[in-house]
Amino acid sequence: MLEVKNLSVSYGAIAALHGVSLSVPKGDIVTLIGGNGAGKTTTLRAISGLQRAQAGEVIYEGRNITNLPAHEIVQLGLAHVPEGRGTFTNMTVEENLQLGAISRSDTKAIGSDIERMYEHFPVLKQRYTQQAGTLSGGEQQMLAVARALMLRPRLMLLDEPSFGLAPLIVRDLFRILGKINREEKVTILVVEQNAQLALELADQAYVIETGRIVMSGNAKDIANNEDVRKSYLGY
Repeated sequence: MLEVKNLSVSYGAIAALHGVSLSVPKGDIVTLIGGNGAGKTTTLRAISGLQRAQAGEVIYEGRNITNLPAHEIVQLGLAHVPEGRGTFTNMTVEENLQLGAISRSDTKAIGSDIERMYEHFPVLKQRYTQQAGTLSGGEQQMLAVARALMLRPRLMLLDEPSFGLAPLIVRDLFRILGKINREEKVTILVVEQNAQLALELADQAYVIETGRIVMSGNAKDIANNEDVRKSYLGY
């Protein structure tokens, strides 16, 4: 579904990515793990058109989308949930969900999709008239994921979904992501610092260090790698 080939990104004179390549097969969950400043967020931003690439290609469903504007990439069925959640804090939960579907032409199906989001995230139904800015961090993250799903994406990029959340909420969120992948056939590329949870969720994994992919393979094999255990799993 997604092929990133030799992607290079710089911020001025500072190189952030050095020829990053990765593949996301249709129907899979793929994780990109690494430390702070390794290039995880930059990789997602370059894929989704939020950051310009100096070299390399991003191929999505056979189409070269390298450096396409972000709004055009969204219309192709690729949704990006950025770090920090990015909900519209002065709007209600339901207004945020409706806004997520603003580019859709099948307006009659939007109401049923909102109800489906409430099935995935029951706490959002309890809060549907509440302003997003008054939600807890975990609830805001759930809303950000639900709003992205309102696009009916085929591929979803998630940037640090566990950031700042309590462990029990993180576990619940990752369980729901697995369910969405299985039941709604949404392919997922997730960037995470919580390597243990990410590797439990994912089918395939990539390890990035200082802007370079240094390891890739089956997520279970990566989790059992001694270097990964020492560096990212803490044992």
